[in-house]
Amino acid sequence: MARIVMKFGGTSMAGIERIRNVANRVKQEVDAGNQVAVVVSAMAGETDRLVNFCREASPLYDPREYDVVVASGEQVTSGLLAIVLQSMGVNARSWLGWQLPIRTSDAHASARIATIDTEALGAALATGEVAVIPGFQGMADGDRITTLGRGGSDTSAVAVAAAMKADRCDIYTDVDGVYTTDPRIVPRARKLSRVTYEEMLELASVGAKVLQTRSVGLAMKEKVRVRVLSSFDDSRDEDGYRGTLIVGDDEIEEGSMERQLITGIAHDKNEAKVTLVAVPDRPGAVATIFTPLADASINVDMIVQNIAHETGSTDVTFTVPKAELTRALDVLEKQKPTIGFERVLHATNVCKVSVVGVGMRSHAGVAATMFKALADRGINIQAITTSEIKVSVLIEDDYTELAVRVLHTAYGLDAEEEADA
Repeated sequence: MARIVMKFGGTSMAGIERIRNVANRVKQEVDAGNQVAVVVSAMAGETDRLVNFCREASPLYDPREYDVVVASGEQVTSGLLAIVLQSMGVNARSWLGWQLPIRTSDAHASARIATIDTEALGAALATGEVAVIPGFQGMADGDRITTLGRGGSDTSAVAVAAAMKADRCDIYTDVDGVYTTDPRIVPRARKLSRVTYEEMLELASVGAKVLQTRSVGLAMKEKVRVRVLSSFDDSRDEDGYRGTLIVGDDEIEEGSMERQLITGIAHDKNEAKVTLVAVPDRPGAVATIFTPLADASINVDMIVQNIAHETGSTDVTFTVPKAELTRALDVLEKQKPTIGFERVLHATNVCKVSVVGVGMRSHAGVAATMFKALADRGINIQAITTSEIKVSVLIEDDYTELAVRVLHTAYGLDAEEEADA
C-alpha cells in the first residue's frame, strides 16, 4: 500500500464531466489499496474571473479580502469532487485550508507555507477516507485565509506530500509529461521519462510552464518524488512509463538517456530589456541601479555591463519581467539623480531562450555550440546569463521558434522519424 497525493489542475476540473473523470482516477488508486489525498485547483478561468471582480470592486482592494474571494474557487471544486466520489461509493470528504490547518505567512496573495498539521488527516487516511484539499490556500496568524500566488496549487500538493511523507506526488495536467522542448514548436520533441530536480527547477524558471518554480524547489528540498502526467491521456512511452518522474540525481542511472548533455530547451517571452545609457563608471554605480529595484521587489534577470566609454561612463543592460517594466522605469526615473545615467531605453520585443542539462557540469563547449548554431541562422544575441547547468540568451522575439528548433537539433534532441508504414 502506498500513500499518494494526486493534484489536478484547472483544466482537469473544468466542469462536472471532467470532475467525474478525476473521480474515476482517484477511485482507481483507492481500489488498488492506496491511501489518497487529492489537491485541486479552481475550474479553468475561475480564478481570473474572481480576480477581476476584486479589481472592479476597487483598484486598491484590501489583500486580505482579495484572498477570501479568490480562494473560493478551490473550495467549490474540492466540495464537488467529494460529492462525486461519494456518489461512486468512495468514502471522501473535503478538508479546507483552515481545517487541517495549513499555516502560512501573512503575505496575502503571495503567502508561503510554514507548517501543515497532518494528525487528523493521517487518521482519516488510515480509515480509507479520501481527503480532498483545496490548493492555493492556507491560514495566517489571526485565522485569516491566505493564498499562495498564481500556480500555488502545485506548491500546496508538494507541501502536503512532504508533510504526509507520501511515496509520490502525482501532478495531473493537460500535458502528458516533460518534453525536451515545446512540442507545438518542435513536433519531434521527445517526452522524458525522468528529469532531475535541478533540471526541472531551471526549466521552470526559464519558461517551461509544466510546474510552478516554487513547487519544484520545495520538492527538491523535501525530496518529494513528483510525477507529471495527463488527466486525459493514458498512453505510455516505449519503456512503459506514464508521464515524467522528477527525482534526485541519484535516481537517474549513468548512461541513461536522461544523462545526455542537454535535457531541454525552454523559452520565455515574458521579458523586457532595459538599457541605462552613460552610467558613471565608478565603484558603487551598479548598486545604485539594482538596490532600489530590489527594494521595490522587482526581479532582475540578465545583466550586461558594456565596455566603458572614453567619457568615463558605461551602458548597463538588464531584463525584468514584462509586467514589471512600467514600475521598473518609474523607479529608475525617480533615482536618476542618484544613478546619474543620461537616458533609459527599453524594449519588449525580446525573448529569453535557454538550454538546460546536468551534463554541462562535465562537458566543455555547450555555450559555443549554442552561439554558433544561432549565428549560422543569423540570430543576434543581445544578452547572456549562465548557471552551472543552464545557458540563457536574449534574442529578438521574432526569432523565437527558429532559435528553439535550431538548438533542439544542434544538441541532438530531435526524436527519430518513424518509418513509413
